[in-house]
Amino acid sequence: MSERISVTIEDGVADVTLTRSDKMNALDPAMFQALIETGERLKTEKGLRAVVLSGEGRAFCAGLDMGNFAAMGKAKPSEGGGAKGDPTGDTGLAKRTHGIVNQPQYAVWIWHEIPVPVIAAVHGVAFGGGFQIMLGADMRYAAPATKLCVMEIKWGLVPDMAGTPLMRQLMRDDIIRELSYTGRIFLSEEGQDLGVITRICEDPKAAAMATARDIATKNPDAIRAMKRMYNDLPDTTAAESLLAESIEQAKLIGTKNQIEAVMSQMEGRAANYED
Repeated sequence: MSERISVTIEDGVADVTLTRSDKMNALDPAMFQALIETGERLKTEKGLRAVVLSGEGRAFCAGLDMGNFAAMGKAKPSEGGGAKGDPTGDTGLAKRTHGIVNQPQYAVWIWHEIPVPVIAAVHGVAFGGGFQIMLGADMRYAAPATKLCVMEIKWGLVPDMAGTPLMRQLMRDDIIRELSYTGRIFLSEEGQDLGVITRICEDPKAAAMATARDIATKNPDAIRAMKRMYNDLPDTTAAESLLAESIEQAKLIGTKNQIEAVMSQMEGRAANYED
């Protein structure tokens, strides 16, 4: 895909790997751009059933490249947060460049928008922007003792890569505040207790690939419908959610793939779905 990310797709499962291992996959302008370009490709990839997102080398992602902070230290007061707000070449963080998000936020939010399940396989560290990228996935499998941190306060900043709405879906308000206000490092085991880590795995990449391959054997129409429903849950009332269930189910019942799901189970064979 690029010098920052590799992508291989086999049997409907995309293996997406951050490949800047010499910098612990830190976020520089090229990495931001690669994340966006990769996500945009996968949003329209035919036959895609699931995605696994991981980092090469010692870490998932160590956050923003230190070079950005060096530039920030040289910025004039009148420039405000421009150094942090310009990792992808855009200016003005308040400018919405991709729907409801700006460019840095889109590098995270795009994994939320991909219409199939995304599993983040996390190891080493996921700090700051790396932590927020992890949050963009549907599920997060982490190695034991993986270090996690909402690190922005260390640099006198706030989480600004879509982390706030994504954290709100996973953790209590007071927990989000404590982690954000202090910037303390916590381990994946605590992260699982807090709701931000789905599963602790000795080999999170292998476990994530196994889950992705299992998802790939299911009716892709139903999987995509569930992702739409679950993505909308935080912004819907109970009545709206109940109606969404009914609408999605009505679209599925009697379709070719839904009938194939039933027949394959009754006949004890692998399903053969159409995209």
